[in-house]
Amino acid sequence: MQGLSIQSLKKHKALIPLYVCVGLGCAGSVFYLARLALRSPDVSWNKRTNPEPWEEYRNKQYKFYSPIRDYSKEESPAPKY
Repeated sequence: MQGLSIQSLKKHKALIPLYVCVGLGCAGSVFYLARLALRSPDVSWNKRTNPEPWEEYRNKQYKFYSPIRDYSKEESPAPKY
């Protein structure tokens, strides 16, 4: 098939940017999925050491910046189990 081997890419140089863009898109999507799986507070991988992971985020601020309110002084509206 044309464009799938190194020799045919040398003949069809216009396909090289296409492969680079598709490769970067795939790498970015894999990075984003790994970031969501490892850093998101909604995902818990180890239930033995931390059976209630949502309690860690009770006093943390979710918003990056709020000019009106200081969330560090307010109590969390989440119920205590």
